[in-house]
Amino acid sequence: MEEHIMIDLHGIIKRFYVGKPNELEILHGIDLQVKKGEFVSIVGASGSGKSTLMNIIGVLDRPTQGSYMLDGMDVAKARDNELSNIRNKKIGFVFQTYNLISRTSALKNVELHMLYGKIERKRRRERACELLEMVGMKERMSHKPDELSGGQKQRVAIARAMANDPSIILADEPTGALDSATGRLIMDLFHKLNKEQGKTIVLITHSNELAEETQRIITLKDGMITGEREGLVECW
Repeated sequence: MEEHIMIDLHGIIKRFYVGKPNELEILHGIDLQVKKGEFVSIVGASGSGKSTLMNIIGVLDRPTQGSYMLDGMDVAKARDNELSNIRNKKIGFVFQTYNLISRTSALKNVELHMLYGKIERKRRRERACELLEMVGMKERMSHKPDELSGGQKQRVAIARAMANDPSIILADEPTGALDSATGRLIMDLFHKLNKEQGKTIVLITHSNELAEETQRIITLKDGMITGEREGLVECW
């Protein structure tokens, strides 16, 4: 049976200030395919174009040129409401800076993400509790972000990313602000989501050590893919 391609990028170019004297091309023709259920890392130094590429994969931005098929849908032809639906339901985002709402409890932070999905209140609360328990935050669900450590915040952020049961998780430097022991816990969570729930995960990182834990490592340099190799995911 043919493997299902979840993310399919061809000839992706991204320019800023198009048509102006200071026009800047960040991505120079990216070809990338990610299969359903794969755990892939995109590695590169600061300024290599990683975040720009993630924004395109996550339909937070559109490419200047090239084609992007996401789970069989042509992103270029999608209307704004369809793109919003993709961001809300198909993709879960995990950022280095957590992006939690500061004056709101961990439980509410996860619940709020389900409001757009028209899930009734009782079920929202049940699901938020289940997810916080899954990431080991059951005892801290009433705490606000400023009462949590960096690792605890990131676990809440992962629970929130999972709120609408997305098929893809995009993680942008998710351990970048954490110490190595806490980062280990976060990576273990991603492995669990990939293995036990079959989530397709794209990890953006500058760390070759973390990248080695994924099935496939894509190296990005100066806006171009310069290499691709297998990781050591069998160890996990």
